[in-house]
Amino acid sequence: MSATPDPGEDRRAAAWRIAGAVTDPEIPVLTIADLGVLRDVRVGDGPVEVDITPTYCGCPAMNMIAVEIELALEKAGFGRPKVNTVLQPAWTTDWMSEDGRAKLKDYGIAPPPKGGGRRALFGVDTVPCPQCGSIDTGVIADFGSTACKALWRCNACREPFDYFKCH
Repeated sequence: MSATPDPGEDRRAAAWRIAGAVTDPEIPVLTIADLGVLRDVRVGDGPVEVDITPTYCGCPAMNMIAVEIELALEKAGFGRPKVNTVLQPAWTTDWMSEDGRAKLKDYGIAPPPKGGGRRALFGVDTVPCPQCGSIDTGVIADFGSTACKALWRCNACREPFDYFKCH
């Protein structure tokens, strides 16, 4: 994927594509577009402005993501872009792309179900194992390698795995 605008490409589309290609520092197989963290890109007479929404308040990756967006856009010739953190509406796993969910599973992290939304915050009964597909799984800890994930174990293949929690 090119980090510069393609000839004839709309400036907003180019800025969106370049910003959207920034990866999540905690889950490097996902882009911020995959996660649904990239909310808007505005290109006017001033600097490019990019709106991002954290997966949860206090997410430590957001500062690094903002810096990476700025660097990618500056490298592509967009001057000194401005990155805004937008907290409302709150991010939800429903904003994740299907491609992002597939990338999570391939990476060994159980993706949240589509349409789980905020009601799933009250817990899920079954999370399929991303390694073997079994639904004979159980939660080990409400927090996994990061606060947005829970630690589960598959009773069939006995492998532990992270589950990307619904928000």
